[in-house]
Amino acid sequence: MRPAGRAAGSVGVGSLCVLVASVLWGTTGTAATFAPGVGPLAIGAVAMGLGGLLQALMAAPRIAREAPALRTRRGVVLLGALAVGAYPLAFYSSMHLAGVAAGTVVSIGSAPLASAVIERAADGRRLTRRWTAGAALGLSGTVLLCAAEAAHSSNDTGARSVGSIVLGVALGLVAGVTYALYSWAAHRLISGGITSGAAMGAVFGLGGLLLVPVLLATGAPLLSSWSNAAVGAYMALVPMFIGYVLFGWGLAHVPASTATTLSLLEPAVAAVLAVLVVGERLPPLGWVGIALVVSCLAVLTTPPRTPAPKPRTTTPAPDTGPQGEGAALIPMRKQ
Repeated sequence: MRPAGRAAGSVGVGSLCVLVASVLWGTTGTAATFAPGVGPLAIGAVAMGLGGLLQALMAAPRIAREAPALRTRRGVVLLGALAVGAYPLAFYSSMHLAGVAAGTVVSIGSAPLASAVIERAADGRRLTRRWTAGAALGLSGTVLLCAAEAAHSSNDTGARSVGSIVLGVALGLVAGVTYALYSWAAHRLISGGITSGAAMGAVFGLGGLLLVPVLLATGAPLLSSWSNAAVGAYMALVPMFIGYVLFGWGLAHVPASTATTLSLLEPAVAAVLAVLVVGERLPPLGWVGIALVVSCLAVLTTPPRTPAPKPRTTTPAPDTGPQGEGAALIPMRKQ
């Protein structure tokens, strides 16, 4: 067994990687505002499609070395790849139909619950009190953030039809489930002895291939201007490529349910950037929501206290006659 300090440090590093990835993902909504003529399917396809292919290209030597192990787990790889292909299409379409606030909160907020259900059903993993408390804080914060943004932007979203909002929320749930699925698949591969580079490269590379036809069919606006092309390049290289490399490192040290819960930082980052960069205003209720999300992250990332080892006691050796007098004390462990 690893020493407790090393294990706690490993979890801390993994959590930090997921948090940095979440910060990068939180920039996607603001980046997309610089390419208003590009549709949600094209944004999702260029981000996850090219980002996934880049991961596969960088991890090609590892994938080749670990191909036999990946083939034995091809069912998990294929499940993760299908989820990667579906997630960006559902996520960006959800934001387009239901609004950025509602789409982001439903998609990211439902992922920790979906991850917990998947881990419980597939791995028999029990939820800890710490995870339950952290998830409750994080979900409460994202709901408050969503409510605050929706109330503030009611004039802009009032024209949305009920059917559009319902469909957007439904797609957000699909995004949350698929996010949880590919996170679980990657974690399952990594915990089975495959390196994070090979696991993420295989899952995201195949998922990227699935998104290439979508990109070819919808991606023409990305080439219509330098600003659109720059947005597409940024989305593929920074939040998706670098972000998911960090996420893969994180999954090597923390469970998928913890990783998806830590990613609740994403909508908080998106809201702050909308205020600082886009010029939107966030009501006080929204700042309360962000504070709850930060509290959630503090609960999940603070190393647990390890009980101090009990001191060993000594008892005199039994008297076995003259030779036992003055015999050394024999250490006895408390039962």
